[in-house]
Order: sequence, then structure tokens, then C-alpha cells
Amino acid sequence: MSTEADDYRYFLTYSGVGLPLNLMSQLDPNDLNNRNTYFRARFDGAERLLICEKLVYGEVELSHTYEYRAEGGLARALIVMGEDETEVLFDENGKQTMA
Repeated sequence: MSTEADDYRYFLTYSGVGLPLNLMSQLDPNDLNNRNTYFRARFDGAERLLICEKLVYGEVELSHTYEYRAEGGLARALIVMGEDETEVLFDENGKQTMA
């Protein structure tokens, strides 16, 4: 039986400026005790990023939550940083329609 913590994968950083984030340098969960800052993420069965959280000293500093269309394209991103929330919508062609 897996726990929710087992569903997370951990990363050192990301690259690019587009959404969804492109996470890089996967970390072994055993290496997290030596890290002050890292990203934890959950993916769906198609390896699409569903949620990504930046942890700094054990606290979530930033989170991205993604929703996808049936054909696989990104439909919505919700970005939360502290008290600030930003919703970004995308059309069928992947073009940003609202920020």
C-alpha cells in the first residue's frame, strides 16, 4: 500500500519560463535531509505534472497546480505564492488566454 508521500517525486530545480514547469535533476527522497530548498511534485499516469511545490526550510513557498484537456494540452494553471494567487488559462492551441 502506498502513502501520499510515496506519490511525490523530488527535484533540485526547473528550466525554462513556460508552463508547466520543466523539473530537472531528480533527487532521491533519502537526500532531502541535506537540502534547504527543493521541489516536490506529483504526476498523473501520463507523466503530466499535476502539482509542484517549492519547499524552503520545510515550508511551501510556491505552488503550481495544473489541469489538462482530454487530449493532453494544458488548460489551467493556478500559481500560489504566499497570499497571492494567479490563475492562468490556455486555449486549445496552448496559447495563454488569461493571467
